Amino acid sequence: MILNKDKIIRVLKSLLTERDLIEIKSKIKAVKYSISSFRNDNLGLLNIDSNGETIYLKKQYFENELEQILDTETLERAQYYIKRLLKGILEIKTNKINDINLNRWKEFDDIITDSLWILERRDNSGAHSAEYWGNFIPQIPNQLLRRYTKKGEWVLDPFMGSGTTLIEARRLGINSIGIEIQDKVVKIAREKLEQDKTIFSQNSRTEIITGDSTSLNIKSEVEKIGVPSVQFVIFHPPYWDIIKFSDYEKDLSNAKSLDGFLSLFNEVVDNSLSILDNKRFFAVVIGDKYSKGEWIPLGFYVMQEILKKGHKLKSIIVKNFEETKGKRNQKELWRYRALVGGFYVFKHEYIFLFKRGK
Repeated sequence: MILNKDKIIRVLKSLLTERDLIEIKSKIKAVKYSISSFRNDNLGLLNIDSNGETIYLKKQYFENELEQILDTETLERAQYYIKRLLKGILEIKTNKINDINLNRWKEFDDIITDSLWILERRDNSGAHSAEYWGNFIPQIPNQLLRRYTKKGEWVLDPFMGSGTTLIEARRLGINSIGIEIQDKVVKIAREKLEQDKTIFSQNSRTEIITGDSTSLNIKSEVEKIGVPSVQFVIFHPPYWDIIKFSDYEKDLSNAKSLDGFLSLFNEVVDNSLSILDNKRFFAVVIGDKYSKGEWIPLGFYVMQEILKKGHKLKSIIVKNFEETKGKRNQKELWRYRALVGGFYVFKHEYIFLFKRGK
């Protein structure tokens, strides 16, 4: 909802001089009525003058703030809420790692702050699709980028795949660099990004590098494109050999052993974090696997490897998934196998959130 900033400020400030609670509530009701539709805009709050300043507010947030004023029992409390609403309109308060206006934090109700993420449906808008095996749902990079980057900053995805992170970054006005080992997958990512350009327009850069993140000199490569450092890194490696992505020897999905997988992953981490600003955040999205009747806690092995490097673990997020491409339409079969084999079917993966420690 776009409001005439001068008019809404003038209305709210006038309420601070009012000493009658009943009159304040009457005027707040008039504001609610005025924004209910253009037809009822008696106060001209939705009348956008091309020469005047405007402000964007989520309608639900604004209405909830007005409703809280209407529910107050005292003049002092009503004026407190009015002052808080005015502060949210007049002042922007953010921290060093994102653009969330903390004076209007209730407006960001779609940003998850719990450690359990129940995401029922994949975002398939625009160029997003689930056709590429192993790609993660767009809501994961969307949530992480909104929490840990600002517009105009840089994010690195050293396991780019079909470009999910890059698409989300561009939609949010964040610059991005993706690295992918397979030429054919790079082509898919470029096609998706080209398709999405017709839908979303943001002032940001998107760079794709074809190469092996275990051995590529990432620092040198990004310097060639004029990027001295990045402010967030998101790792979404293969879950070892659950899906074979290529025939490349140093593809993590071709590792011959758990130690071999962890060694290759460590190379990618060291290579990638060499360009991450100190005390900024990075995330690893990964799941576990079964092997020969045994649960292999791959995520926690990866977590331990990163902790050994001196980085700080900030959160362990558990995200559900209801159906993978490999198990599509096989729920009954997997339930039977679980009952026979004495195990539980994977219904989750992890997001490990770290802060660079050195």
